[in-house]
Amino acid sequence: MEARQHFSQLLAQLQEQVGGEEGFTLAYAAEDSSFIRFNHGQVRQAGQVQQVYVTLSLYQGQRHAESRLALSGVLDEDAPRLQQALQRLRAVLPTLSDDPYLRLNREAWRSDVTASAAPLDSAAMAVQIVRAASGLDLVGFLAVGPQYQGFASSWGAFGWYAASSFNLEFSLFHKNGQAVKSAYAAEQWDAQAFARKLEDARQQLAYLGRPAKALQPGAYRAYLAPAALEELISLCCWGFGAQALASGGSPLQRLYNGKAELSSRVTMEERIEGGLAPAFTPEGPRQPLRLISQGRPVERLVSSRSAAEYGLLANGACRGEYPLSLRMQGGELDEQDVLQRLGTGLYIGNLWYGNFSDLPAARLTGMTRFATFWVEDGQIHAPVTTMRFDDSLFDVLGAQLEALTREPELLLPGGTYGARQTGSMALPGALLSRFTLTL
Repeated sequence: MEARQHFSQLLAQLQEQVGGEEGFTLAYAAEDSSFIRFNHGQVRQAGQVQQVYVTLSLYQGQRHAESRLALSGVLDEDAPRLQQALQRLRAVLPTLSDDPYLRLNREAWRSDVTASAAPLDSAAMAVQIVRAASGLDLVGFLAVGPQYQGFASSWGAFGWYAASSFNLEFSLFHKNGQAVKSAYAAEQWDAQAFARKLEDARQQLAYLGRPAKALQPGAYRAYLAPAALEELISLCCWGFGAQALASGGSPLQRLYNGKAELSSRVTMEERIEGGLAPAFTPEGPRQPLRLISQGRPVERLVSSRSAAEYGLLANGACRGEYPLSLRMQGGELDEQDVLQRLGTGLYIGNLWYGNFSDLPAARLTGMTRFATFWVEDGQIHAPVTTMRFDDSLFDVLGAQLEALTREPELLLPGGTYGARQTGSMALPGALLSRFTLTL
């Protein structure tokens, strides 16, 4: 059954069964995804996943309970399951206490977005990848296909989102066991764009055969590619949330309190248009937000619970109050000029992992990966041995930030645990006057 029709029929069933003092919300998430694994430049495993999950929430006064169900997509099988879940919630509600921070959006809002792009052909994509990887030890994972999200309430709200995208994460391995990691993600496959990604990785792979350069701990000029910058920013994204800021636990606390500042080059926004996330959450319609404008904090993400607890105005943020479609504006640096502007220093394509070493100071630590290169006079000279970094986001995007690349790169989450993640980031690369390595 077509996903939207399935969702609409489940909704119609609930509307017939719920009334009086009861109210409900129904959240719907489905996907029809292909997953393809590559090893030694060949397809080694391919599979298909079709799945549907719904979350039914029942409300009566200030009491509420929810149930999450895995469905088949066949209405005759799913309708009785949903009815049974409704009866269980009715039995549970009288045993629950009132929720003092429950603030329901009772508006009859509507959001309806269905991407009109041509369907993605995972088999044709796999053929192109295999052909382009001839002679290379390519290891990778391709996730591709449509994703659907819906939301409706007994108060007349209705949201629907359907879009296709793909995310290819791959590494090229050198015979010495080291590798260059890259990724290509978008809504439509572009063979030329993939070829450019692969060629960039191929060129970096050639440098991995050179003797590695060992660096002493210290501060070095550095360029962080968008994937490396994502590792740092994603750690701190929840810090834009109203609850984290009100409780004093946000890593961005000092920024919002005026005790730290970022470079005037930094502008970040939570966007609706152009992002790969629904224009709504179970909290209601999302709003485009200017989170940071020219280095200064502006807005924050506010869910209904935070609005009730702290006397704020909700803006459709998800429960976790983190950006779903974060975009950081680019700068004036052309990508082909990165090495020349860097001069002598580190080219960091991506980071192994990141974590907090001092959360209140937004200080982050982690490790570099194989394909971190030492650059001299605008030319790559050698790979750099794996090093630990430790630096503050307030410095990386503050006084240490010299320039941002012109065009932000679209980055999609690679998580597939339980289901493919939705959402996106669009980030430029960052040229830094210094980046601190500790060991």
